[in-house]
Amino acid sequence: MAVTAGRFGSEDPEDPERPSRFKFSVLEQLEHVRKRIINSAIAVGVGVVVAFAVINPIVDFVFKPIRSVLPPDSKLIYTVPGEAFSVYVTIALIAGVVLASPFIMYQVWRLIAPALYLKEKRFAVWFILMTTAGFVGGAAFNHYVAFKMLMVFFAQFNSPNLRFLPRLDDVLDMYTRMLLVLGIVFQMPTLVFFLAKMGLVTARFLAKQFKYAILVIFIVAAVVTPSGDPYNQTILALPMIGLYLLSIGIAWIFGPVAIKRPE
Repeated sequence: MAVTAGRFGSEDPEDPERPSRFKFSVLEQLEHVRKRIINSAIAVGVGVVVAFAVINPIVDFVFKPIRSVLPPDSKLIYTVPGEAFSVYVTIALIAGVVLASPFIMYQVWRLIAPALYLKEKRFAVWFILMTTAGFVGGAAFNHYVAFKMLMVFFAQFNSPNLRFLPRLDDVLDMYTRMLLVLGIVFQMPTLVFFLAKMGLVTARFLAKQFKYAILVIFIVAAVVTPSGDPYNQTILALPMIGLYLLSIGIAWIFGPVAIKRPE
């Protein structure tokens, strides 16, 4: 008789160490969710306070990619009195989320842990490390590669008759949207790792869905990019395709394998 086993141990559903899932009532689950949201919000609030203490260097860091491609004598502008202040607040909030991301991921783990089996709970540290690294990696890719390349593309239309003077709010909105999307997309290998460990996905399944994944990836890229042109779509789509291929490899390494149980 064959059973499904992961690379790190048995996944036999008759394992006596496995507790029952969803042992809490609906009200208890809602209370659990509320507690995790409050804890995460407090952590973000602390991160925002810390970020405001050094807000000017952070603002300079965020806008450095676009300043590097602006034509000579061009500057970022704001046309509404409160626009600059709201930009500072938004950047502090983004920085607060980044600073608090390990604790937020810990809260996410605490939220889903009651629905996991004992052997799955062993991966708590890996979950926190991998999800945090994925979000930070996505943010870094956005800052140093994707966002800068988009700005280079838009700045090339500057001419003697057209001056590129982007508004603060528009630039930050684009930066934030791309950061969130790439921060989520870079969670793909982590998600596949845990789904593969639970026996829910396999490398073969992901490989068979590759053509559909390409379609979804380019649709997401088209929605996120402000201009919708093929160049900017490709900038966002290529890392997603690379992450999907990496996820196939992860599923092959860590996914379930069939073993024979002695009769």
